[in-house]
Amino acid sequence: MIATPVRIESVETILVDVPTIRPHRLSVATMNHQTLVLVRIRCADGVSGVGEGTTIGGLAYGEESPESIKVNIDTYFAPLLKGMDATRPGVAMAKLRTLYQGNRFAKSAVETALFDAQAQRLGVPLSELFGGRVRDAVDIAWTLASGDTQRDIEEAERVFEAKRHRVFKLKIGARALADDVAHVVAIRKALEGRGEVRVDVNQAWTETETIWAARRFADAGVTLIEQPVAAENRAGLKRLTDLAHVPIMADEALHGPADAFAIASERGANVFAVKIAQSGGLTGAAQVAAIAAAADIDLYGGTMLEGAVGTIASAQLFSTFGELKWGTELFGPLLLTEEILTEPLRYENFSLQLPQGPGLGITLDWSKIERLRRDTSRGVSVAMS
Repeated sequence: MIATPVRIESVETILVDVPTIRPHRLSVATMNHQTLVLVRIRCADGVSGVGEGTTIGGLAYGEESPESIKVNIDTYFAPLLKGMDATRPGVAMAKLRTLYQGNRFAKSAVETALFDAQAQRLGVPLSELFGGRVRDAVDIAWTLASGDTQRDIEEAERVFEAKRHRVFKLKIGARALADDVAHVVAIRKALEGRGEVRVDVNQAWTETETIWAARRFADAGVTLIEQPVAAENRAGLKRLTDLAHVPIMADEALHGPADAFAIASERGANVFAVKIAQSGGLTGAAQVAAIAAAADIDLYGGTMLEGAVGTIASAQLFSTFGELKWGTELFGPLLLTEEILTEPLRYENFSLQLPQGPGLGITLDWSKIERLRRDTSRGVSVAMS
C-alpha cells in the first residue's frame, strides 16, 4: 500500500539571540551571546518539525554564519521544499544536496526538521529512524573557556559537586604556548581525582608547538588533544597521532563522510568528533560514525554550542552509536541565559537524559522565542536592542 503524500506547506527560519552566562573564549573568537538558527517546517497534516543550524563565532569559525544560513534557506531551500512530500525526508534532502553546494549547517537544520516531523508522524523518537537507541542518556563534558585559571577551577569544582560534569575540556590556543600549557596543567592538578581534563586548540598551533605541549600534557595526565593544527594539515595531524604522546581528536578536519574516510584510511586520528551540523546533517553524521567504527576509531559526540533543538537532535543520533567511548559535549543550552523550551532538557548524574516522546521529544516555548527573535530589518534582536 502506497502512503498518501503529505505536502510541506511552509519553511520558516528564525534567528534567536541569547546572551551566554559568561564570555566563552576560543582561539578564533570570544562569544558573549549565541545566535540560534531555528527552522520550523509545517506540513499539511498539521505536524510541524523543528531543526537548528547554529554555528560558533559566525564567519570567524567557518564559511557559514547565522545570517547566511537564514538567507540561503529562505531564498533557495524553502521554495524548493514547499509542496514536496514531507513523509520522504530522504528524497527532499537528496534534491537539496544535488542542486545546492556546501551549506552543511543549513542542510542539517532542514534535515533535522524533516526527520522530527516524520518521527512525530510515526509516533516514535527520532532515534528510531537511525536504528534505535542503545542508551537513554549520554555523558556530558563541560568546556572551561573563561580564560582565567582560578575562575575555571572554581567553575569546574562547582559543576562537579552538582554531579553535572566530571569531564572538562579546556579551550586554549589564544595565548602564548607556555601560558596555555601552564593554565592547563594548573587546572589538571587542581582537579586531581575529581575530573578528567582534555584540551581543544581549535587549529591554533603548529605541529612543533603541539609536540612540545603534548609531552607536558602527557606528564600532567591530560587525556585528549582536539584539533591542534589547521584542518587542511591532515599529514601533520597523522604525524601527531603516530607520536602517541596524547590521543588526538579530529574536529574541524571532519566536514562529513568524505573527510572521515580520508582520515580513517591513513589512521590520521585516534578519535572523531562527530557533529551533525559539520557533517551536513544527521545522515552525514551517522555515516561519519560508521566509517570510524569500521576503522576502529573512537567516537566523541561534539557540539557547535547549539541550543536545545540542535543539542537534543545530536543526542538522539548519538544514542544509537554502539560505542561512544569519549562521551559527548552537548552542554550548549547550559551556556545560555534563556530557556526556549517549556520543559528544560534534563542534565543529571553527569549525563543528558533523552526524552521518550515522539520526534525530538521537546516542546518549544514559542512566546519566549518570539521575544528573543532578531528583528531582521534592524539586524539586532528585540531582547538585546
